Amino acid sequence: MKNPLAILAADGLDARGGVVVEGDRIAEVLGAGRQPAAPCGTVLEATEHVVLPGLINTHHHFYQTLTRAWTPVVSAELFPWLVNLYPVWAQLTPRDLELATTAALAELLLSGCTTAADHHYLFPGGLEDAIDIQVDAARSLGIRAVLTRGSMTLGSDDGGLPPQDVVQDLDTILADSRRLVESHHERGPGAQIQIALAPCSPFSVTQEAMRDSAALAEDLDVRLHTHLAETLDEEQFCLDRFGLRTVDYLESVGWLSPRAWLAHGIHFDDGEIARLGAAGVGIAHCPTSNMRLASGTCRALELEDAGAAVGLGVDGSASNDGSNLILEARQALYLQRLRYGADVPPERALRWATVGSARALGRDDLGEIAVGRQADLALFRLDDLRFSGSHDPLAALLLCGADRADRVMVAGRWRVVGGQIEGLDLPALVADHSAAARGLLSRADV
Repeated sequence: MKNPLAILAADGLDARGGVVVEGDRIAEVLGAGRQPAAPCGTVLEATEHVVLPGLINTHHHFYQTLTRAWTPVVSAELFPWLVNLYPVWAQLTPRDLELATTAALAELLLSGCTTAADHHYLFPGGLEDAIDIQVDAARSLGIRAVLTRGSMTLGSDDGGLPPQDVVQDLDTILADSRRLVESHHERGPGAQIQIALAPCSPFSVTQEAMRDSAALAEDLDVRLHTHLAETLDEEQFCLDRFGLRTVDYLESVGWLSPRAWLAHGIHFDDGEIARLGAAGVGIAHCPTSNMRLASGTCRALELEDAGAAVGLGVDGSASNDGSNLILEARQALYLQRLRYGADVPPERALRWATVGSARALGRDDLGEIAVGRQADLALFRLDDLRFSGSHDPLAALLLCGADRADRVMVAGRWRVVGGQIEGLDLPALVADHSAAARGLLSRADV
């Protein structure tokens, strides 16, 4: 990829001459005026492209693409939003999940995303193979995925938020978690599919589920994920039920470790930020969802400066209501400027979406343009009207609102060319996915 218009390389690297890809890895990063060490079989003149590392999404709920902009919850905060949606989501079928997952991953790919983490915690009758369905969808599109085996064990009868018909017993959860890791989890550089364990939230799982999931993750050497400190309601729930603030609760169940990454992480005090940073816990900052549900603003700069790995997540498509990661980086930039001031640079938000997210997911082979890293790249053109008159190409991606990549490479293979996903009939997917969304609401009788 020769002479890009602009490129976001790893800190300190001059990549103005371009990038050489060999197999699934970056073989050379060329400074201005430099040539490859050997002739290349294919040359892409990138003079009209801004080149980024493939964007990495650290938190999502793919199934929620079926309940975007649903009228009863368009102006609700988190707890009433969930209470209204749980009965709808309980009607999910395997085909619904297949379509929802494919739609979410396709939308992410088109936005320049090459790795996506999903938090799936709903397993109504007939959907026991939910994560297996997601594995197949990710492999079909050629995207990397961290698929978390979520869980809910604390139903409304026992003081939790979800209805009883969407919770599972802990033995079933742990057995399926072990099966999924043994069946699908890949290790080492270049892994495409990874499995993590993900009890849903303090208000939907028991302390036992949190402790036993942490122990199993240690035994299987996989990562841990949950929602934490998203709203003040959740903080009050932890105080009322456990007598602990959220980070104290996290530590009490064995989760204060670099194995864990947390969705949202908004309501932390200074001491809690220091503890999270010292423990190397990751944070999935989800700015659009946080604004949509009026949850608050993550203290991303302070968390990162304390040592936490800060990445970005689009969150579920019923609280965003999209799956566009380059737009999420723009939102992160602007929301963090509201908290910290205008000197938060666009590059910092782009690095949250790339190397920061890679760190949050425990991946040192992704997220940077550097020799030896995986050849996951997103290329954007700046020839739309919205970019006309812009001068700094990297800043223009966020400030002018780029929303679609022209080309996306995963592991050295082009998965998006000319703004189209290779091998995917997008109109057919939209038609089938829309029909599934209507069917879901019909079955829920809402």
